[in-house]
Amino acid sequence: MYIVIAGMGRMGTELAKTLLTMGHTIAVVDSNPLVCQQAREKIGVMAFEGSAVNTTVLLEAGIRKAGVVIGTLQEDALNLALVTLCKHYGVPQIIVRMSDRDFAEPYRLAGATHIMSTVELAINRMINAIEYPQVDAMMHFEQGQIEVLKLSIPNACSIVGRSVAEIAQDSRFPMGTLIIGYQAHPHEALSIPNGSSVIESGSTILAVTKPELVRQLIDFMGLGVPAEMPLPL
Repeated sequence: MYIVIAGMGRMGTELAKTLLTMGHTIAVVDSNPLVCQQAREKIGVMAFEGSAVNTTVLLEAGIRKAGVVIGTLQEDALNLALVTLCKHYGVPQIIVRMSDRDFAEPYRLAGATHIMSTVELAINRMINAIEYPQVDAMMHFEQGQIEVLKLSIPNACSIVGRSVAEIAQDSRFPMGTLIIGYQAHPHEALSIPNGSSVIESGSTILAVTKPELVRQLIDFMGLGVPAEMPLPL
């Protein structure tokens, strides 16, 4: 896929590197000539010097053939202008980084298909780490109405040795919660379990549930809160 990245700060640079290794064709736009030179020589992507909200520069960068444009410019006002231009040129997917929450609705009205709030993502991850230290990772969907949890299964976990069907039929298992992914060992691929899949110690599961059921799920599994380290005497 042909992808244009506007802004080659830290996020734009890492995106370019990752997407390039995935086989995409990457064009970047940045007003700093040195940054563009480094993008060409060190990353190996096409780089176009100039403003990402300048139509001439965007056309040179190939916005008309882009399947995705990613806006990682420093200011929301510039990203908003970029979204408007992308919509004008018919870009199918317009992804933008948002710094100020007040821009959420303007971004939607302008035509952004995906809005990423870096501040909110960081805050949510910190809160999750504080509230649910047993959870390896947690992702929010549908404005926080659904949670997907990644959980490591220790030997003492109550679901070890039980099948997915047995777990689902347990009256203590939160209703509406589903185990949607299973990785028996770190070196194995993640799979979609069926009812007969047995959960092993040392494995990892993905579970989907409601936010208000996260604590109930953790308690059901017997994970509890890790014991605090004793203070030195």
